[in-house]
Amino acid sequence: MDIKTIVKITSRAWSLEILAMMHSGVPGRQAPLLSSAGANRTAFAKSLGHLVNLGLLERNPGHGHPLRPEYRLTLEGAKIAKVAGNIVDIVPKDKEFALLRRTWTIPVLTVIHAPRRFTEIKSELFSITDRALSKSLDQLQELKWLRREIDIEVRPPRPSYQAVNAGLKICQAVNGSF
Repeated sequence: MDIKTIVKITSRAWSLEILAMMHSGVPGRQAPLLSSAGANRTAFAKSLGHLVNLGLLERNPGHGHPLRPEYRLTLEGAKIAKVAGNIVDIVPKDKEFALLRRTWTIPVLTVIHAPRRFTEIKSELFSITDRALSKSLDQLQELKWLRREIDIEVRPPRPSYQAVNAGLKICQAVNGSF
């Protein structure tokens, strides 16, 4: 899966979880999905619409009420939903899981499978701001999903970042070596 697709999918908080739930067999109606996720209705509905716009979900013709439609995965959506399911299975449902809903968590972890410097990460994540990248790296380091090492032998000293622990498992799930 390419990085642009990952960035698009994770730009809505509940998109990854919706795909994972549908992969695991939760019915494609808003009420069952919403109750399984425990999300607020507005953000959840926007995430559903976002996935439809990306072509990962489609309305199931002939099923559901017009005001409460039923959704199903497209062929592309099914492939990505399998990856989303693998990612969701890695992280326990606690405060760490909330980090998966943040826009840049999965894209950042995807590009730091090997040691990378800040500027290398930023160049691969074409639209991330310095502040968003810095905040994401701090949060991931706090949870021990990435390791920060500083090379003091060069001037100026250069920090590098690499996914470890759950962060490495997520990186491998996205990159297909899970």
